[in-house]
Amino acid sequence: MASEYMYWAKTQAPVRYALGSSEVPPCHLDRFPLGIADLELDGASRYRYPPLREAIARHTGVTADRVVMADGTSMANMLALSALIAPGDEVVAERPVYEPMVATAAHLGATIRSFERRSPDFAIDPAAVERAVTEHTRVILITNLHNPTSNLIDEAALREIGAIAERVGAHVVVDEVYLDAAVPPQRTSALLGDRFVVTSSLTKCYGLSGIRCGWILAEPELAERIWRLNELFGVAQSHAAERLALVAFAHLGEIAAANATLLQRNRALANAFFASRDDLECVPMTGGITAFPRLLRGDVDALNRLLRERYDTSIVPGRFFGAVDRFRMGIGSPTEIVETGLERLATALDSIK
Repeated sequence: MASEYMYWAKTQAPVRYALGSSEVPPCHLDRFPLGIADLELDGASRYRYPPLREAIARHTGVTADRVVMADGTSMANMLALSALIAPGDEVVAERPVYEPMVATAAHLGATIRSFERRSPDFAIDPAAVERAVTEHTRVILITNLHNPTSNLIDEAALREIGAIAERVGAHVVVDEVYLDAAVPPQRTSALLGDRFVVTSSLTKCYGLSGIRCGWILAEPELAERIWRLNELFGVAQSHAAERLALVAFAHLGEIAAANATLLQRNRALANAFFASRDDLECVPMTGGITAFPRLLRGDVDALNRLLRERYDTSIVPGRFFGAVDRFRMGIGSPTEIVETGLERLATALDSIK
């Protein structure tokens, strides 16, 4: 009852050139006007803190009665799935898959069925989803942007998946933690109907992992059930963190603009790198923070060890996503880190030819 990937990720020694990172650089909120009084460190909690709930609603374009706050996307996924499945229920999940999501579903007693995203671009084929669901399916579990490939699911495909879910009495749980890195910007799938339950946070696209500002978007009755369920898990969020999240939302446009420029520059570097290699297969990045290249020669785990031991660089082996011949590579770090990391990756790849 654990996540193999999350334990691995949290116990790896840090490296300087972290191509294994999957988020933008940390955002330092003290660059904005902020004093200790803004944090209200009085020991009290604020039940369902309305100002933050309303800020999330404005950011996502939904009404506040559809917003549930959570400690990061991981807890948002736990709460959403806990409200939707019971032991013996069936969850249909994409593959490659972000392992902690299916580990959570398995922990809750669900049977996991899978459908394959289409290589090389890893698009979703709604027909593949249709073939995977049964009358016992209660959740269709996907990420958008896809973790690990950054593939964007268009609204037409999402609507088809929503219709499939409705036919079998299921919900579509969409982890959208990377969606704000899509190019061009996309609206949340929570706006497509009550079958959709969306999770996200300010972590990956805004560099604000430390304040653990996550959320679930769901139709009001389900949202209320999730609020009540959270009283078994965490009762309420840290109010100081809630106050910091409000500061972040007040300046989110400024934070996002700087990150968009960084990501555009770093994607160009990554695409030039992929085009230069005959030992990797990867479609060009058009959005997102991560890529998922296929290693055509050699062993991915051996490559990761070599990178760490000799080049102070990291990647994430694809076995954690169900693809042993691939690795996840992040381009969200400062450009000089990404550029040097790619140079070191190239040297390591050349050494194993």
